Amino acid sequence: MMGHMMGWAPLVPMPALYALAALVAAATIAGLARRARGTLWRLAAALLLLLWLAGPERIRETGQPLPQTALLVVDQSPSMSIGQRAATARQAAEAMRQAAARVPGLTLRTVTVRDGHGDGTRLFAALDQATADIPPARLAGAVLVTDGQDHDVPATIPAPLHPADADGHRTTLPLHVLLTGRGEETDRRLRILQAPPYAIVGQNATVRVEIDDLGPHPDSDGHATLTLSRGGENPMHETVRTGVPQDITLPVTRPGPLLVGLAASTLPGEVSTANNQDVVRINGVRDRLRVLLVSGTPNQGERVWRRLLKADPSVDLVHFTILRPPDKDDGTPLSDLALIAFPVRELFQQKIGQFDLIILDGFENRAILPRAYLDNIANYVRDGGGLLLIGGPEFLGPGSLQDTPVGEILPAHVPVDGGLLEQRFRPALTDAGRRHPVTASLPGAGPDGQGADGQGADWGPWYRTLKADSAHGQVLMDGPDHTPLLVLDRVERGRVAMLLSDQIWLWSHGEGGGGPQSELLRRISHWLMKEPELEEEQLTATIADGRMQIVHRTAAPTGPHAVTVTAPDGTMQSLPLRTSGTGLSEATLPATLPGIWTADDGTHRAFAAPATTDPQEFADLRATATLLAPLAGQTGGAVSWLGNDPAHPAIPDLRLAASGALSGPGWIGFPHRDARIVTGRSARPLLPGWAVLLGAGLALLLAWWREGRE
Repeated sequence: MMGHMMGWAPLVPMPALYALAALVAAATIAGLARRARGTLWRLAAALLLLLWLAGPERIRETGQPLPQTALLVVDQSPSMSIGQRAATARQAAEAMRQAAARVPGLTLRTVTVRDGHGDGTRLFAALDQATADIPPARLAGAVLVTDGQDHDVPATIPAPLHPADADGHRTTLPLHVLLTGRGEETDRRLRILQAPPYAIVGQNATVRVEIDDLGPHPDSDGHATLTLSRGGENPMHETVRTGVPQDITLPVTRPGPLLVGLAASTLPGEVSTANNQDVVRINGVRDRLRVLLVSGTPNQGERVWRRLLKADPSVDLVHFTILRPPDKDDGTPLSDLALIAFPVRELFQQKIGQFDLIILDGFENRAILPRAYLDNIANYVRDGGGLLLIGGPEFLGPGSLQDTPVGEILPAHVPVDGGLLEQRFRPALTDAGRRHPVTASLPGAGPDGQGADGQGADWGPWYRTLKADSAHGQVLMDGPDHTPLLVLDRVERGRVAMLLSDQIWLWSHGEGGGGPQSELLRRISHWLMKEPELEEEQLTATIADGRMQIVHRTAAPTGPHAVTVTAPDGTMQSLPLRTSGTGLSEATLPATLPGIWTADDGTHRAFAAPATTDPQEFADLRATATLLAPLAGQTGGAVSWLGNDPAHPAIPDLRLAASGALSGPGWIGFPHRDARIVTGRSARPLLPGWAVLLGAGLALLLAWWREGRE
């Protein structure tokens, strides 16, 4: 390849050349001013000499042409999984590579775009990255093979397709778009505009949704049916207008996760129903929990309880300490005692039903509560309330609660004779305690619930406990000689917990290394208030990374051996449970279908739904030219439809266009960029010295002849 051009190689320094040019200009002006004959011929001679001194030369370059590089960006994002799009795109890319191999001087570089990591499809980010190492002079343009759903379409022509040459002149390179489909498609989508992450149990949660019909939809009447399904309940159907936000009211009836599936009816002719459904996750939380703590006498455990309950912002604590029982009369005037009267009637008759938990810590009745109010406490538990009783020596006195109607609901009985043990012992977990969520995995319990010596957990010692002669319910901790220490029981709709020692406060003081006093009391309180994560029998299900994990917890020695899993499409399968820990068993399976999955062990049911990892990717599933066509038009590129047959995509011909249009019916092209590498260069003076001397001499002779004519 050969090229010719003009250049300059001055024979004298440029300042000298400028000075000579100035002298010539001054002499010419002076001659013209005097009307001297021959001035113009002298000027011609001087200009010829100046031109020769400037060193004009003819440069001859030899070089080798360089191939042009075009970029082929192939979309394989999740939205391309609809129908035959991915296969069509792969086949079209292979056909384009074969076509480029038949075009001399053209190299096609392929870039595949897959997951956008939650940001949707980003074809132009891939284009920018792929062109970073391509010299601008060798880039011919780009071809996008996609469904048209791109989420980083620039407002103007991207810089790689609008390069500047050495002189600053910009060239626009074509962007061609090959779309997987036959034409504009239709899609209906469901959007969750607003959904509260939390809602108060017993109140309603409001979810705002909108159903949009995208693309040409002549068969739509502007309405759609919205179906709401909640685990274990019959689905609800509502007719809503499309394109208009709609508020849906959902009752929150229990604490814990609430999954609500929403599905829009199918639009005739739509490309996919994958975005017609979604799942709303609402966590039901209790309103401010009200706890009544009554301390029979001032004791060391009061501070423990107050610190624990006051630290929980969701707890409203009402605490009373009996400083002066009614039967105590020491003659001190009431005006000097400054005591608050114990509001017995208000607490145990008028407002007892407003409390979520009642704690009686070292409480000795001694005529403080009439029998009717003690009946109220027992009925409060039977109706669904929670009661925690911490017993000490006062439990054996004449005012013991086990001799009142409250004793009917207590899970343990302590005899008066021999009912108090005062000796050093270390609390330990029972077999049931190692399985029960209230005490399982307590810090310091050890992997099997026992300490290093095998006699008890690695907790500090206690020195006093009540020795029960009978117990029912679940004994989670025991003391010396395996006497019950912590007993839980269910009484009709309510729950009772009984701690047969008043020395748990020793752990908070670090006695013998201390123990998990705060964690244990927190778990007991939450179990009494029916927090779902502390239920003895639990079946939970979660979905992450395309797999469903099912975990079953039981406090019983044995549990179910299998669970039945129901997929969102109604498919059912039975999975065996494998033991994974004390009281724990689990199973896993692939779960990629969107919607609510159900796990059932015959008694309990659990629900789970996969989270949408890339909401942008499935917001619009149409194959459409509306996003990329304007940009392709600005660059002179074309938009072509490949069809729906992956075996025979409609591939346009590929050309290198010398000038003019870069696309036409059935073909797309790229411009010649004339990129080459110089292999040799030679220069010849444009004005030989002898020719300059001859021309200048002739001009001077003519000037002399002209002057002689005067």
